[in-house]
Amino acid sequence: MNPGATAERVLDTLRGRIAGREFRPGDRLDAAVLAAGLAASVTPVRDALHRLTGEGLVETRLGSGFYIPALDEPLLKDLYYWSAELVFLAIRGWPRSEAGTSLPPTSAEPSVAERAGTLFLAIARLSANSEHARALARLNARLHAVRTVEPLVLGDTDGELDTWLPVLAAGEREGLRRLCTSYHRRRIRAAAELVRAVYRAE
Repeated sequence: MNPGATAERVLDTLRGRIAGREFRPGDRLDAAVLAAGLAASVTPVRDALHRLTGEGLVETRLGSGFYIPALDEPLLKDLYYWSAELVFLAIRGWPRSEAGTSLPPTSAEPSVAERAGTLFLAIARLSANSEHARALARLNARLHAVRTVEPLVLGDTDGELDTWLPVLAAGEREGLRRLCTSYHRRRIRAAAELVRAVYRAE
């Protein structure tokens, strides 16, 4: 098998397993154990874990290996505040002409986490500053696992996201800012409960 193909397969698989909450915050990731389950050698698994560390999805601890980063209320609030700030920055970076758009195609039945990530990335990609989209993509990956439990804590998150679509399509900057503020305030208020849901979710 092509070593490059193996490395990318391992990276994509591990990224998907982390996003799908297969591991809980604080879990140790043993490269040898992961390699056996992935039908790969330890080297591409270690390389993938290092790359995921760079993405903020994994952390290293001196002398003890790789771990899923722990999650607590202050950190989650910081991530939501950063998400709101990035969306505001992206909207500010839109060209002067109306920048309305529709969302790109997704899977047949996207999850709430996928919908939120696609929505925010679409907003960021309209910015003249390409760094906004890169930063949003990285943050989407870090928040994906939390977003999968948001419906358990917050209720109708699908309906909430539906309200964004006509506003985005019309390029209504102020309307998007208001929705962004409301969306993130709701989650910041519920941060402690969301953290508990992440830890207890199967």
